[in-house]
Parts: sequence; structure tokens; C-alpha cells
Amino acid sequence: MGRLLSRMTAPGALAQVRHVRPVRPGAARGLVARVYEQVERDFGMLAPPVALHSPAPRALAACWMVLRESLLAAGAAGRVAGELVAREVSAGNACPYCVDVHGATLRALAPADPRLRPLAAWARASATPGAGGPPVTGEAAVELVAVAVTFQYLNRVVNVFLGDSPLPPELPSGARGPALRVFGALMRPAARRAAAPGGSLGLLPGAPLPDDLAWAGGVPRLGEAFARAAAAIEDGGARRLPVPVRELVAERVSGWDGVPPGPGGGWAARAAAALPPAQRPAARLALLTALASHQVDRRVVGEFQAATPGEAAPAGTALVEAVSWAAMTAARRAGAWCAPPTAPLTAPPAAPDSDRIDSRLKGTRT
Repeated sequence: MGRLLSRMTAPGALAQVRHVRPVRPGAARGLVARVYEQVERDFGMLAPPVALHSPAPRALAACWMVLRESLLAAGAAGRVAGELVAREVSAGNACPYCVDVHGATLRALAPADPRLRPLAAWARASATPGAGGPPVTGEAAVELVAVAVTFQYLNRVVNVFLGDSPLPPELPSGARGPALRVFGALMRPAARRAAAPGGSLGLLPGAPLPDDLAWAGGVPRLGEAFARAAAAIEDGGARRLPVPVRELVAERVSGWDGVPPGPGGGWAARAAAALPPAQRPAARLALLTALASHQVDRRVVGEFQAATPGEAAPAGTALVEAVSWAAMTAARRAGAWCAPPTAPLTAPPAAPDSDRIDSRLKGTRT
């Protein structure tokens, strides 16, 4: 069903991607084909937020790996809690596309439950210094932090490359609600079928887990996923962004207070002014992606592409790798804020999703 749905919807969905040309399913080869096969099987369709990475195959695998192992793989937290975190992080980041996708999936999976409000509040505030860990313990806490960090990453990438909704822009406003309900119903079968943990890890080679991602080590598949993804994304950033640009972004992110700078993008131009002129377009793109992704516009992207050798073609490999690096840099910073100091592994054994929700809520902090 996933492959059929993907092939039916891919042309229109991928046409919504801007600035780059994603690999079409029929043209996918090698690592891209392997990732696409897993996405179609485990997510239920070839999701544009994942497929837009395809001009950079290792970034594609990294994005899919953290998404699959945090949100889709069977674990202690369960899919409903994961979808709630995905929706609320996306709302906090002003990413309406991801709010639509994961809000529709959440509504299709379960009715609203007031007992989940503390979790929703934590997720909405997860990119805030001192946010602290989620209101659950054990493996479930690690899994939900992983979902939050994954969407801190994905929201930034989506804000650069996609519009405000997965629905066609010409759809009348009165039809949006019914269309999202249909979308949620289409996603429900795959969302109810938990993926086997660790199934994506073979896509990228092993790597050491960075200190700022140590929280993920409490659940082995997540430690492996984030270590391998971080290494691949770092490699891409090193190829596409000069050292002074990466140092500037790292410095700004380390002093970030969780509030997007603005309202305009002039702050990024001022921050980049100390760099050589040839490096300023890359610095503006990376700074805006990391700290105010909604401010990335066609001009910012065009200046980066014009200053990047070989990037005139619409494939956009350098653009994807640069944006991916900047987005992950900010996401890792948010993870340091919202992860618990320690993650005691005391979660109950796996059970059907509804049972896991009930047992998890009994252990929720208030």
C-alpha cells in the first residue's frame, strides 16, 4: 500500500519542493533507492520533507534515520505520544506544514487526551533554555527527546524547501479540514504498524556519539542513529561551508536564547559582514536556517547558489548539505536544553500502543 500511495502522490507532492529538484522514485538508485524503499514501507508514502534531501544521498539517509528510529520504530513511548511531540514542536517553530501532517496523523490515531497536556506543553517549549526533560522517565523520555530534536531539525529544513501545507495551494480554504482528515485516514494504517527498531542503521556507517548527543545513548538504536546521522551531516557541512562560516554559526547558536532574531533578516547580514565577501552568502543562509528559518527566501538561496561553484544546476546538492548542517546544529543545541540530565532505563516492556499510552501516563509528572 505504501509503495502504491507513494507512486500515486509523488509527482504532485514533490512538485511542491522549491529550490532543489528531488530524485523521482523511478529514477532512484543506490542509497537513494534504499531510503525511498524504507520510507514508502514504514511511513506510508514518500514524504516530501524526507525526499527533498535526495540530491545529497547521505543527508537523505541521515534525515530518514533519525525520523524512523525516533518516531516510527517500536519503543516505550508509542506513536501517539511521538506524533503529539512532533506536532507541538512544529507549532513552536512556526512550521505549519509539519503541524498539518502530524496533527492529521495524530487525530487519525487517537482522540484528544487531556492527560497528555503536560507532554504537549513540554514539546512546545523544548527549544527554550532550561526546558528540562519530558514529563516521563526511562526509555520513553529518551525517545521523546529524540522526536523533539528530529523535528527541531526537520522544521528548519521544511521552512526552507516547502510551503505552508502538504495540501495543494489551490485547494479552497473550506476544503482543507476534510482533506486533512482524508490524509490522516490514509496515514493511519502505516502509523499503527510500528517499524522494527534499528532497521535503518545499515544505511550509514558507524560513528562515535558526540558529547552533546550523549542523551541518545540511553536507547542503543537512537544513539547509533544520531551518531551516524550527525557524522554524515557534519561531512556535508564541511564540504559546503568554509570553516569561518561554521565557526560563526556555532558561536551564534551557542549564545542563542531560543527566540528567533528579527523581525527581518538584516541581523544575519550584519553578523556575516566580518567575513570575506565570497563567504557571506553561505553565512547568511546558514545563520538564517539555524536561528530563523522562516526568513530564508529566494534571494538568500539564490545568492548562495551564485557564490557556490557547480550549484547553478537545480539539483541543489550543496544547498541541501548546507541547510542540513545548519538545521542540525540548531537542533543539537535544543536537544541539550530539553534532554534530562540522566535517562534511567526503567520503562515498561513493549505492549500494544494503547496499553503503552495508559502505562506511560500513570508515570507522568505533573
